[in-house]
Amino acid sequence: MLIAQIIFVCCLAVAVFVFTRNVKKIIRNIHLGRDERISGDTAKRWTTLLRVALGQSKMLTKPIAGFFHIIIYAGFIIINTEVLEIVLDGILGTHRLFAAILPAALYNTIIIVYELLAAGTLIAAIVFLWRRYIMKLPRFASSDLDGWPRKDAANILMFEVVLMILFLSMNGSDYLLQQRVGGHYITAGHFPVSATIISPVFSMLPDGILQLVERGAWWLHIIGILIFLNYLVISKHFHIIISFPNVYFSNLFPAGRFVNSAAVTREVKLMLDPAAVPPVDEQAAARFGAKDIADLSWKQLMDAYSCTECGRCTAACPANMTGKKLSPRLIMMKTRDRMEEAGKNIDLHGLSFSDNKSLLGDYITPEELWACTTCNACVQECPVNISPLSIIMDLRQSLVMEESKMPNELAMMNTNIENNGAPWQFSPADRFNWSEGLEIPLMADVAASGDTVDVLFWVGCAGSFDERYKSVTRAFASILKAANIKFAVLGTEETCTGDPAKRAGNDFLFQMQAFTNIANLNNYGVKKIVTACPHCFNTLKNEYAELGGNYEVMHHSVLLQQLLLDGKIKISDNHAIQQTGITYHDSCYIGRANGIYEAPRFVLEALKADLKEMKRCRSNGLCCGAGGAQVFKEEEPGNKRINVERAEEAIGTGARIVAVACPFCMTMMDDGLKNKAGDDAPKLKDLAELVADAMK
Repeated sequence: MLIAQIIFVCCLAVAVFVFTRNVKKIIRNIHLGRDERISGDTAKRWTTLLRVALGQSKMLTKPIAGFFHIIIYAGFIIINTEVLEIVLDGILGTHRLFAAILPAALYNTIIIVYELLAAGTLIAAIVFLWRRYIMKLPRFASSDLDGWPRKDAANILMFEVVLMILFLSMNGSDYLLQQRVGGHYITAGHFPVSATIISPVFSMLPDGILQLVERGAWWLHIIGILIFLNYLVISKHFHIIISFPNVYFSNLFPAGRFVNSAAVTREVKLMLDPAAVPPVDEQAAARFGAKDIADLSWKQLMDAYSCTECGRCTAACPANMTGKKLSPRLIMMKTRDRMEEAGKNIDLHGLSFSDNKSLLGDYITPEELWACTTCNACVQECPVNISPLSIIMDLRQSLVMEESKMPNELAMMNTNIENNGAPWQFSPADRFNWSEGLEIPLMADVAASGDTVDVLFWVGCAGSFDERYKSVTRAFASILKAANIKFAVLGTEETCTGDPAKRAGNDFLFQMQAFTNIANLNNYGVKKIVTACPHCFNTLKNEYAELGGNYEVMHHSVLLQQLLLDGKIKISDNHAIQQTGITYHDSCYIGRANGIYEAPRFVLEALKADLKEMKRCRSNGLCCGAGGAQVFKEEEPGNKRINVERAEEAIGTGARIVAVACPFCMTMMDDGLKNKAGDDAPKLKDLAELVADAMK
């Protein structure tokens, strides 16, 4: 017995040593990234961890896969508490140590739970093997997983199968030995699974052979667990461990908020005020954006190690589903691969070694980056709150601000914003032309008279210049008047929020626009803003605040809801679209980015329309293809345009009207609907137009 104890302790010590050494390397690799200070509501972080990481809430968005995953997850977490007893038995030379410590009823209950979970884990692992290798679900059959990733997934599932069979075999033989031999095999535990299924298989074996089976299963089970522990470190299944801290440090801000680069803010402030002197201890940035892993933050690198390779992000990506090269899953896998390569270089050659490779270019191509619509579907879908989008945006910034490499259309867009204050080549003097005949008050006139307004109507570039969306601007302005809302607009003083530039990777231009707008808004003492553009809404609400622009910002759908609830606008009892089939397209930048789903639907219900939801709606809504400055450029090569994919879904509802709440969605859906249905396409209307048409 002593020799067995010594062998066991040696095996345990080696396993723990190797595991610890390899985990330290992973921690070292994560710290190759730049520092990022993550603060925020600690209570909310713990709640998120308990709900998402421990409670597996996001896994259940796909009920079947979620159910079986929770079984495997619970099996891993709970059954492995049984390892503590096995380890102590191995060290002390005892057998079922806890049976002598815990009350019999409690110990028996624990063993019953272990048995049921072991059986469930075994079944779930077989189901997942079937889904991956027999059914070949698209997200598992993807070329993303060719090579090691596919083998890795199979290895883990087979590990689970073997470990559970060994566990049940150990218990089944132990159950027989308790009845036959006694002594060392004390009577302890209830075995509903192994006694029913496994014990009959071993019942004909003599006692000596049965003891060898029990000891063999015990040793193989615990050695298998120690091997499994160390396999995790070289496998994507390390997420079992690292996903907990990763979820704890989740982004608590609205998904649409993109970080304003502090380095860019420093440079922009110096440009705007040449007399300004930066703090003595403040260093200029070595690089804008990210080219390699050292330019990413430690949290982004932790994201890469936390990736489960489940492919939910890629399956939800509008670029990927329409044949573009972008795969959010592959972005994370390539980031992890680059990290691993950098770590091995350090181990072999030291910290100063350079292999003249970089994440951008050698691993991730510009074509992948420019295909992204920044719709946040990948972030929404990830079961452990990873953000491939943050890495995509940092790499875009490096392309644009460091290398001046971008599609020609985006270069022209940036030039137009710089010169004209709009993404298109229109004169700033024409920005207020939409108001002709409406007597719209200007903020400058209101301020000059010493008066104030309840709300500033931020019209936006599309609302000012796009011929189709001017009608939405006019409709919404008429609603504000009818509701006796005291409002004004900036007119020709308004300029682009900078949203298209920021999403295209030009944070310099964005912040130049932002500081200009903030100075103007603050000069007028603006406190409350409403806009019909989700992109302006998101930028003004989420990205201006840390630059000095603190405003209460509403999307027009929310204000329309409030006006209807307060009775400030009345809907006619007999208007043209009552009971008309309407489907609503969720804009990514008020939906996933800011959680506004109910307000637009409330408005449509108030119109007594027959709301026909698309298959992909609300948080699962499909992007129109415009975001991430895509509306200003040609899509990357694929097998279908994103707006056509979405238009097909809208047409499939049978609705006669497609309702939108975004100028870019209006443009993309109009093109997609005409592409698919021509003159028979459903009508396309903004919420404001529908309300204005239906008002008394």
